[in-house]
Amino acid sequence: MSSARGSGRFVTGLAWAVLLLGLWLWGRDVSGGTGSTSAPTTGDIAAVGRPLGVPLPPAHDPLKGAAPQRVEIPSIGIAAPVVPRGLDADGAVDPPPFAQPGTVGWFDSGARPGQAGAALLVGHVDTQSKPAVFYGLSAVRPGERIKVTGDDGTVAEFTIDDVQVFPRKHFDAAKVYGSRRRGRAELRLITCGGTYDRATKAYTANVVVSAYLTDARDPAPSTPRKP
Repeated sequence: MSSARGSGRFVTGLAWAVLLLGLWLWGRDVSGGTGSTSAPTTGDIAAVGRPLGVPLPPAHDPLKGAAPQRVEIPSIGIAAPVVPRGLDADGAVDPPPFAQPGTVGWFDSGARPGQAGAALLVGHVDTQSKPAVFYGLSAVRPGERIKVTGDDGTVAEFTIDDVQVFPRKHFDAAKVYGSRRRGRAELRLITCGGTYDRATKAYTANVVVSAYLTDARDPAPSTPRKP
């Protein structure tokens, strides 16, 4: 979104959380270790968690990892391109431009999806006039799958094991950005959540979806051209 109002809304919502990432990176290695539309109202709850009786598959061994090109969450109809993003002048992950509300940003100074560690993907929840790529993110549940296609053609498949909503007052950078289990390939999807506070011009929380690598497919062999 190009308007100052929308930009400020997202920056003070999502980027408030990822600002802590820049500070947290000083002491820990991540790779080892919006507008008038209402956002999904998740409220200041601690976690959606894992419903009883939902079996989760074993973790797949970490991969070499590739720069992500596309992310898919079939259960909520997300299929979006991924672009690399770094930190801005304030030390926050620079999200995709508002002019690209359907694009997901990958923090390219951290882990690549499939590598050991927690790879970070961020996306807008809305723009000034319509929902954006991660608008429905809070609706995912443990056991559902996320597919990430890399620039080498590999497809890393992750299984969601946790969905949490972190209120601004209780945001825990180590829990969000750190690995849940050492040596495991993990994924974090982050967007704004809760409600939009007009007084502070920020969302009251952040939705954080955690997943871990459970399957991987090599690139399909190319068909030789006929002479």
